[in-house]
Amino acid sequence: MPEPSLTPRPDASRPLLTVHAAIVLLMAVLVGTVAGVLTGHSTGNTAGAILAGLGAAGLSVPVLHNLIGS
Repeated sequence: MPEPSLTPRPDASRPLLTVHAAIVLLMAVLVGTVAGVLTGHSTGNTAGAILAGLGAAGLSVPVLHNLIGS
């Protein structure tokens, strides 16, 4: 009986994102949304709130990647 191969077959379907990547990106979106909403409520500036939310989401990705682990 042949041993099973540990390398994936080229025709095997693989997920687009790993579970780890999906959780990190989902949490980054949550952090960015909270930061944007709080900034929007405190300043009343929509453009500033969007920029704050995008910045918080972008900066939280590497932090969350290290915190959550792989």
